[in-house]
Amino acid sequence: MENSFDVAIIGGGINGTSIAYQLSKMGRKVIIIEKDQLACQASSAAAGMLAAQAEIEQDGPLFQLALKSQAMFPAITSELYEYSGIDIEYVNKGMFKIAETEAIANEVKMQVAFQRKWDPAIKWLDAKELQEMEPSLSPNVVGAMYLPNDGHVQPTKLTEAFAKAAVYFGAEIRENTEVLSFIFENGQVKGVKTTQGIIHSEQVVIATGAWAAKLMRESGLDISVYPVKGECFSIKTDKPIINTTIFSDKRCYLVPKRNGEIYIGATMVEHTFDNKVTPEGIATLIERASQLVPEIKEAAWERVWSGIRPQTADGLPYLGEHPHWKGLFVASGHFRNGILLSPITGKLVADLLAGRLLDESLLSAFQLERHKETIGLGG
Repeated sequence: MENSFDVAIIGGGINGTSIAYQLSKMGRKVIIIEKDQLACQASSAAAGMLAAQAEIEQDGPLFQLALKSQAMFPAITSELYEYSGIDIEYVNKGMFKIAETEAIANEVKMQVAFQRKWDPAIKWLDAKELQEMEPSLSPNVVGAMYLPNDGHVQPTKLTEAFAKAAVYFGAEIRENTEVLSFIFENGQVKGVKTTQGIIHSEQVVIATGAWAAKLMRESGLDISVYPVKGECFSIKTDKPIINTTIFSDKRCYLVPKRNGEIYIGATMVEHTFDNKVTPEGIATLIERASQLVPEIKEAAWERVWSGIRPQTADGLPYLGEHPHWKGLFVASGHFRNGILLSPITGKLVADLLAGRLLDESLLSAFQLERHKETIGLGG
């Protein structure tokens, strides 16, 4: 079994596979090391929303990164289908960011004015206009910001497509293989020790989501990635009751999928890796969702699930090289934006590793040592 590679990527989720795809396409010899199976954690639990302008409300590095990544999806959809044969189910029917009270409506209208700087097609719809487009919405909804260019994908299929396309270009995938520690020599990473033996590589990427902090402590770095559990459920209808993604500031969304399912989520339970689905969590979601779309109470119950998402102290992901160990990189902490940011994460991190990143300012806000007060450096 071959155990020497140009790049070893730890984590077979959405961002690990995206990075692997971009590096493999460059001709780099890449291995993905996954302790369980591909897309078995947050990548398969997400709803797949590409909500750059609904979830991120202020301009800044994360917002600009999200806009760039969102714009990549039409091309990446075709590209991945060509190399993997997998349809990632990219749907671009827009999104409504709902206002349920006059006070919230005033806030959302301000967001409309702000967001139109980047997308003039964004507009405010009053209750009557909203009812004409989505008759199943509750008449109690005051109005909504309409984002016609926000879409969604099937996240598990996107992860599998990145992985299969990476394999097309020569990448290797090892599942059920856990990384135990790093091998360092003279300030340089030289590989990793795993449950299946040593893998040699002078570039290693940690893309293990909420589990990144544990591995980083092995390198003497204490980064502020922590887990946030999200519970979701889905229903299925014989004919569509909504056509557009519905997003509420009450932390509830409804995403209509191609197969007739509507994904509804998500709760937020911080600082836990316990991924059990609770009656309380699902009951809360049912109450919130049925207030927006009463017809869901009559729909067929499909399934429940949960995922553990990686959050950081300042809400920004970590993308960059370890400050002490050359060749060791991190791509983690994407929280609710992992699916949205996966194309740009793959491209930027691959360019960084290959020495092709022309504008390093794109990653400056996401470097590992950006806030020393919450990051401890060890020896």
